[in-house]
Amino acid sequence: MILVYGDSLSAAHGIAVDKGWVSLLASRLQQEGYGFRVVNASISGETTTGGAARLPHALATHQPSVVIIELGANDGLRGLPLPTTRANLDSMLSLAATEHRAVLLVGMRMPPNYGERYTQGFAALYPELARAHHAALVPFLLQGVAEKPALMQADGLHPNERGQPVLLDNVWPVLRPLLHKRQL
Repeated sequence: MILVYGDSLSAAHGIAVDKGWVSLLASRLQQEGYGFRVVNASISGETTTGGAARLPHALATHQPSVVIIELGANDGLRGLPLPTTRANLDSMLSLAATEHRAVLLVGMRMPPNYGERYTQGFAALYPELARAHHAALVPFLLQGVAEKPALMQADGLHPNERGQPVLLDNVWPVLRPLLHKRQL
């Protein structure tokens, strides 16, 4: 079982849930013959603080073999202190990796108007934590989407239905090797 644990970017905010990248992932897994079920425990507006508080229950309830953590964007958009975001992600990665689970961390970036120091520090959190925890990493979920208004909703923050397959294409090449290891 794959647990997707994220915020509005994974919860299909503003579009039909079955058109979101997580539902597209479930369809791809089925089409390609993988025996994984996908549970989407993503909540719009979730921060790393809320995610860290909810994760123990989610892991106990679903008992996944693969955990995808896609959190932090709301911390950044709110300008929360980077040490807090780092500590929460660090805690979630440690907990997710127990019981020999495969963990995939999905990175985010902040727009330049947050200032160079904050945006660079925020972007650096993800590769640093992935290395420290030996987790797989998608460097930037919105790669190829965020800079294309035709793939974004009017709010400029959330991908529209046309952008969702690109999100899946950003995740799939990093996730797929984890799936093969779990099926051996």
